[in-house]
Amino acid sequence: MWTLLQTPPPPPPCGVQNPYSTYRPRRISIAFGHSTGSSNSVGKSINFCNYNDSIQSFCKKGQLKEALQLLSQEPNPTQRTYELLILSCSEKRSFYDGLTVHRKLIDDGFEQDPFLATKLINMFSNFDSIDHARQVFDKIYNRTIFLWNAFFRALTLAGHGVEVLDMYRHMNAIGIIPSDRFTYTYVLKACVVASLPNHKEIHAHIFRHGYHTHIHIMTTLIDVYARFGSVQNATCVFSQMPQKNMVSWSAMIACYAKNGKPLEAFDLFRDMMTHVLLPNSVTMVSVVQACAALGALEQGKLLHGYILRKGLDSILPVLSALVTMYARCGALELGRRVFDQMGKRDVVAWNSMISSYGIHGFGAKAIETFREMIRHEVSPSPISFVSVLGACSHAGLVEEGKQLFDSMWKEHKIYPSVEHYACMVDLLGRANQLEEAAIIIQDMRIEPGPKVWGSLLGSCRIHCNVELAERASRRLFELEPTNAGNYVLLADIYAEAKMWDEVKQVRKLLEAKGLRKVSGCSMIEVKRKIYSLQSVDEINIQIEQIHALLIKLSMEMKQNGYVPDTRIVLYDLEEEEKERILLGHSEKLAVAFGLINSSKGDPIRISKNLRLCEDCHSFTKLISKYTNREILVRDINRFHHFTNGVCSCGDYW
Repeated sequence: MWTLLQTPPPPPPCGVQNPYSTYRPRRISIAFGHSTGSSNSVGKSINFCNYNDSIQSFCKKGQLKEALQLLSQEPNPTQRTYELLILSCSEKRSFYDGLTVHRKLIDDGFEQDPFLATKLINMFSNFDSIDHARQVFDKIYNRTIFLWNAFFRALTLAGHGVEVLDMYRHMNAIGIIPSDRFTYTYVLKACVVASLPNHKEIHAHIFRHGYHTHIHIMTTLIDVYARFGSVQNATCVFSQMPQKNMVSWSAMIACYAKNGKPLEAFDLFRDMMTHVLLPNSVTMVSVVQACAALGALEQGKLLHGYILRKGLDSILPVLSALVTMYARCGALELGRRVFDQMGKRDVVAWNSMISSYGIHGFGAKAIETFREMIRHEVSPSPISFVSVLGACSHAGLVEEGKQLFDSMWKEHKIYPSVEHYACMVDLLGRANQLEEAAIIIQDMRIEPGPKVWGSLLGSCRIHCNVELAERASRRLFELEPTNAGNYVLLADIYAEAKMWDEVKQVRKLLEAKGLRKVSGCSMIEVKRKIYSLQSVDEINIQIEQIHALLIKLSMEMKQNGYVPDTRIVLYDLEEEEKERILLGHSEKLAVAFGLINSSKGDPIRISKNLRLCEDCHSFTKLISKYTNREILVRDINRFHHFTNGVCSCGDYW
């Protein structure tokens, strides 16, 4: 028997490189023997045991076990055979079979095949086995850009963003320049996973290597800027894109919607429609979220109609967004109707309904919906508990909240996160159980972050607990040195305690750090148009008429017992001046604007970017009574539904 080497394949055409091709000599056995015929004739028999076609056929049919049985009998599996075996293991979610194929692949000399190594890394990534993916990557010498990309993807999905960024720097240091869009896409996503603002550096690399006109890369860049809150940079990238597709427009709309710029999201949506681009479900989710942020019910109804006409009403994320939108626009019953008509509900849909009841102060209904979700065998997510605990907090359901918190690990094996502890601190703090809230923080097994300390400080503001407020603010000043809201809250507490020297010290600290208090801003929808009013508003053409109406209403209500709550004014001024400042609050301006411009009997719907102050709350209750108008105000925490001099919150907010 002689052994011959198979002839190598011909080289590719000039200038063409195949990064996946790896030549591996294969041995073919040829047996020579005498035939039964003439003595001069020599008979030749070639012994081929080739099961490659059968193995590949089994893989395509999903018959992995049969394919593996034949693999043990095939002496020369091909690259295509191993490719289909790896894909079949991944599709079957069979980690053990994947390891078997990997070992056989190594035994057959394919360990250095970059094409198969890429497939292996993707397979192990799908199995959430980053260690095996790393072993494949580390052992191969000829690393193609596709191999780097596969490993970057695996690391990013596994949450190893920092390692991706380190390897990207190493790749650049050894002179490997990304030759396709996927490298930059994965590295940008790694910045988000690692919570490291390296995206500007990557942006520079993209520009330097000529990928700044690539639509997919720039769309990813918009999304990353949005996630880091860099709205201006995202806008700049979007405006400079030579071409835009539906994904690009959707990413920019989502950037505005998720970063507190709902009006800009609406304007961009209208602009997109003028470009004759039909929005998809992702776009509609972002626009509906923007509508929810504005509290624009009429606009929301128009969007709902469009969703129905375009057949997007079977898509769960769209329906969940509609449930939330209706609730945040004050039409809770419409949100419930959408929820009830859903043929299928995932945990996101249930969370939307639970949080909707929560922001309206219906804590018992939120708990009932949470339990109904469990009866339907839908497992609660961490967000489910944030929603239901928040609902308990707004309704003062302390014992129920404690029981739910305890059930997280005992019944559902969900370990409480910082957000859940913040909910518990808020729940206890609002109920004036501040010492117990402080004990929870002290006993936390994880580091309390700004959310936890912020919840405690907010509760101290409600109950004017100076000692605990100072303790919480000290930690917050260390954790969030540029968050002006923490300084303002502490100053509020000092002002209510009439500690004017301390108020001045906090104000000086604000000035020294160059920080400014966030101005109050209220949105109101009148006749399908959205208007924004700020505490110091000199732009509105009706501002004089608004102020005149507020002064008139204030004087009339004083005659009927209204006393302005001037404690919340942080300046040591005369009472008359304090009252003038109070009348300039944005929610009062919005109420007056609504009274002037809406039809008699129409509800007035307002959304505010800050917490409703005590004086505006009392003022609006009386306005609802004396003008016989229904007024709905959604502040940063919850809904206040004013009718006939009574608020739905029961003065507990």
